[in-house]
Amino acid sequence: MKIDFAKGNGLVPAVIQDAGDGRVLMLGYMNEEAYRKTEREGRVTFYSRSKKRLWTKGETSGNYLTVKEILTDCDGDTLLIKARPAGPVCHTGSDTCFKEEAARGFLYELQDIIADRKAHPSEKSYTSGLFGKGVNKIAQKVGEEATELVIEAMDDNDLLFKNEAADLLFHLLILLQQRGVSLEEVEQVLRERHSARKGK
Repeated sequence: MKIDFAKGNGLVPAVIQDAGDGRVLMLGYMNEEAYRKTEREGRVTFYSRSKKRLWTKGETSGNYLTVKEILTDCDGDTLLIKARPAGPVCHTGSDTCFKEEAARGFLYELQDIIADRKAHPSEKSYTSGLFGKGVNKIAQKVGEEATELVIEAMDDNDLLFKNEAADLLFHLLILLQQRGVSLEEVEQVLRERHSARKGK
C-alpha cells in the first residue's frame, strides 16, 4: 500500500469507520510512524498535532479502536480505517464525534413492513394472517422455527441453515411487533449488557 505522506507535510488524514455498522466515528491524522504502529499492533494510533507525539486512541480511556481493514483513496493521501470500537469514541462520551446514528439495515425495513401488515391487514398476507391468530400462535411459530434452525445447525447444508435462520428472524420480528417491542429496544438491552460486562 503506497501512501503519500509528503503531500501533507508528513501527515495524512485518517477517517475511522465502524466496521460493524458503517458509521463514521472520527477523523485523525497519521504520520508514517503512527501508520506503521497501527499496522503492527492492530490498534489505531494517530499523530497528535497539538501534543506533537503519537497517541493510541483509548490509551487513557481503554476505548481502543481495533483495526479490521485499512484502505487508501485513489490519490494515496487519505486513509479509511475500518475498526471495532471498544466503547464511546468521542471525548464527550458520544459513540462518534459526529453524533451519527447507527446505519439501519434491512431488518429495520422489514420491521416497518411487518408493522404495516399489522396496521393494514390483508387476506392475502401471511403476516396479517399470523397477527389474526394471536400471540400464542406467533410464539408457537417462533418455537418451531428455532427447532428447525437447531436441526439444520447440526447438518452441513449452509443454504438450508441460512434459510432457517431467516425464517426464525422473520417470525421473531412478528412476535416483537405483536408484543409492541421494537428492534431498537432489544438492541438497547444488548448495549447495556455489553457496557456492564466491560466494567467488570
